[in-house]
Formats: sequence, C-alpha cells, structure tokens
Amino acid sequence: MKPSKNGSWKFYALIFITLALLLYAAIFLWPVVPAISNIDKGSAYKVKITPQSGLSAITAQLSEQGISTNVVSFQVAARALFVSSKLKPGTYLLAPRASLANILLQIARGDRVRESVAIIPGMTIWQLRSLIDKHPALIHQTKGMSSKELLQTIGLTYPGDEGLFYPDTYIFDPDDSDTSIYRRASQAMQKQLTATWEQRDSATPLKTPYELLILASIVEKETGRSSDRSMVSAVFINRLNLNMPLQTDPTVIYGIGPKFDGNLRKTDLRRDSPYNTYMHKGLPPTPIAMPSKESLLAVMHPAKSDAVFFVARGDGTSHFSKTLKEHESAVDQFQRKRNPSNQSKSQ
Repeated sequence: MKPSKNGSWKFYALIFITLALLLYAAIFLWPVVPAISNIDKGSAYKVKITPQSGLSAITAQLSEQGISTNVVSFQVAARALFVSSKLKPGTYLLAPRASLANILLQIARGDRVRESVAIIPGMTIWQLRSLIDKHPALIHQTKGMSSKELLQTIGLTYPGDEGLFYPDTYIFDPDDSDTSIYRRASQAMQKQLTATWEQRDSATPLKTPYELLILASIVEKETGRSSDRSMVSAVFINRLNLNMPLQTDPTVIYGIGPKFDGNLRKTDLRRDSPYNTYMHKGLPPTPIAMPSKESLLAVMHPAKSDAVFFVARGDGTSHFSKTLKEHESAVDQFQRKRNPSNQSKSQ
C-alpha cells in the first residue's frame, strides 16, 4: 500500500527538522576549539587569519592552527549565519571549547587581539627605538638599522630621525612590522607639521617646517607645565629675533646623548657640541625629542611677551623676566637660596 500524501509530508518534514537540528547542534553546540590552549592551559586558543582570505582559505588556516572543521561545514555555517562576506583578518583568541558559531561570529565582529605602542611627548629617538625593538608583538625589521637606513625605509630625507614621530598611541595587530609603526607615526607628524606651519605668522624667525619641529622639541623639553608652553616659546622666539643664544640645558643634555647621568655640570656647558646652545647661536641641527601638537602650536602662536629669560620656580612652573637684572633676582629667589648647587632651568 502506498503511503498517503499526508504521511509523505510528515516524513520529509521529520527529515528536514532532524537535519536542521543536527546543523544547529554542529554550528552552535559542538565544540571545535580544543580544550587545551596553545597560549596557556585553560585560557584562550590563538589563531591568525591573513588579509584577503576567502572562506576556503580561512578554513585551511584554522585547520592548520588546530581548529578541526572542514570546508563544507564551515561554508554552510558561515552562510547560515549570514557572515560569509564579513569575516575579518587578524589574530583571535578563541575560548576553549568554542563552537563554530562562536568562532564565526567573533571573526565577523572583528573581535581580535590588538596590541599598542605609545610614543610619549618628549621621548627621544633612542628611547623610542628601544621601546619598539623590545616590543614582543612586532616583527623587528628595523632593529640594528642606522638612522639613515630607517629614514630611507620609511621614505624620508632629513638630517636625522629625531623628532619625526608623532606622539600618540598606535594600535596594531600582533606580528605587524615595526616599519609600519614608524611609517604611521612619521606620516602623522608630517601631517601635523604641515597643518601647523600653514598657520605661521609672517614675522616668525623660523624659515622651514623643520625649524618649527626643532624649536617645538626644545619647548617640549623645557615646559614643566602646559600653561607655560606659549611663554617658553615666546622667550625662544624673542632670543632668535634678538640674535641671542638660546642657552637651553635640554639641548646640551641631548648632545651628551644616552650616557647622560642626570647631572648637568658646568663642564658640560663648556664642552663644544652642535647642540650646545650656550656656545652656538640659533637652533641646534636637529630636534631633541618628539614634540606634542601643543608644543608645535605654541611655537607658531607664542605669547605676546618681551620676556627673554625664565627660571623654574620649583613647583613645575617658570618665572619669566624681561631683563637680566629681573632674571638674576628671580634666580636668587627660586633657586640659589633654595639650593645653591642647582642652577638648571635658569635660562
């Protein structure tokens, strides 16, 4: 006896429901990530998906890294969840015993591991290169390169690599190259430098954006408190206009280099160096640090002041004077009487 049409419909419906439940279980319930992590037992499982990978390539990459699934089930699951065109490259930490659905949705969200490196205003190139060279998540392509080689690699032509990298926090994927960090940071500085230089006053004694960068780096190192930034800038602009030596300790310290022990001596001030602004008028040959946006703007928009001297008060701020007599009195008040041996920050 032939089965009724109603019976056939129920039979096929049962098969469909069974298959749907199996698919649901395979996608949402069945764990495909091993319970033992390749990072640390009981934590997450690390996998990496390369850029411009299709479903088949992603499946192969996951399989090579310990995720046991096949091409068909992966593609069916991706389409069933409507994420087949939304899977993003990167490094992912997958929870132990994660299901295929968990994995696909996490990759579609781009919920991946990100690393960062922070360039701090006032940081020198020696400090920056040491920081990047030691970062464990970067591929180190520039380690051991000279300044000239680094500049050639990122496509810049300057007397040196100091000051060229914009202070900011740079987010990147693990195993990115250190070259990309230098390139991004230098492009950010060039963009900011160009935008700031376009705001210059015709009366500025600075002739090029690079001179702006040099003076901004000095202002960065000489400013104890941000509220003094425009006044410190005014002092140095006034000295340049008057053909006075800048006489700033941070340039001398930079000329000493990484071996500086933290104690600036009178002999250091008498030692000839291109960075000794007590002995040489004008700007030093290169920046002495990575200046912030605020220091760049302060140089282009200095305070309206005739001050040509300043001395640290000891509280993070500075006292500014128009004459040498006023300055000597301020030095007596804020430094000599408090600590006769401390003459730094007396400009």
